[in-house]
Amino acid sequence: MRRVALKIIHYGLLLGAALVFLAPILFMLAGSLKPDARVLSEAGSWRALVPDGITLENYRAVLARTPFWHYLLNSLLINGLIVGLGLLINSLAGYALARLRWRGRDAVLGAVLAILVIPFEAIAVPLFYQLSLLGWRDDFSVQIAPFVANPLSIYLFYTFFLSLPRELEEAARIDGAGPLRTFFTVVVPNARPVFASVAIVTLLFYWGLYLWPLLMTTGPAVRPLPLGIATFFTLPPLHWGQILAFGVMMVAPVLALFLIFQRGFVRGVASSGLKG
Repeated sequence: MRRVALKIIHYGLLLGAALVFLAPILFMLAGSLKPDARVLSEAGSWRALVPDGITLENYRAVLARTPFWHYLLNSLLINGLIVGLGLLINSLAGYALARLRWRGRDAVLGAVLAILVIPFEAIAVPLFYQLSLLGWRDDFSVQIAPFVANPLSIYLFYTFFLSLPRELEEAARIDGAGPLRTFFTVVVPNARPVFASVAIVTLLFYWGLYLWPLLMTTGPAVRPLPLGIATFFTLPPLHWGQILAFGVMMVAPVLALFLIFQRGFVRGVASSGLKG
């Protein structure tokens, strides 16, 4: 009897913790599907988490009042290039640090770890000043180039490549393969989990990036979704249901990608430096 009671308490605590984390997402999803007048009137009760009286009017209004698809395409282009180029460059850097022997390797690894602890906000203003002097404003390149090389991604690849058996690469080298051929034909196929986890972590971070696009862009032509929802928030009259609908449409692509690659992400976390 005591064992059953402990299990009930255990699962009850887990359910309560899950509800705490899921409550903001449920509120956003339910509010986006309700008539706008009910969003605030039910905000203080449990009914705020239940999407009864479902309507898609908030989503139609968002698409009618703002160039949502334009913002979405901008975000897909910017984040797709950051993730794609980042996987190539950061994986090569991690492999060079983990497997190759060259003068200054320990100093470079120390620099990567040192940069890892510096928050981007601390260097945003100096970087803005330097790139403004070069004329890099109101362009896609200024939202992509500064974020391709990432110290966290390099470190994750570095720790994963350290754990790979050297016998895999030695067999390829006996067959005459050089470092690059060994990397692309032997190492990359065996490192899919860490590639998946790095891609998801990078996408989650940069999909919602707000400060840098705000500093470097002035018009809607090259602005991504975070600035799109901020602009939409200032349009009168204020409709909370439509703002929540915009939020759902902004989160949906990232959530879908995470669910698709969830298995690879978990395996990558278990085998890379993300684990405790």
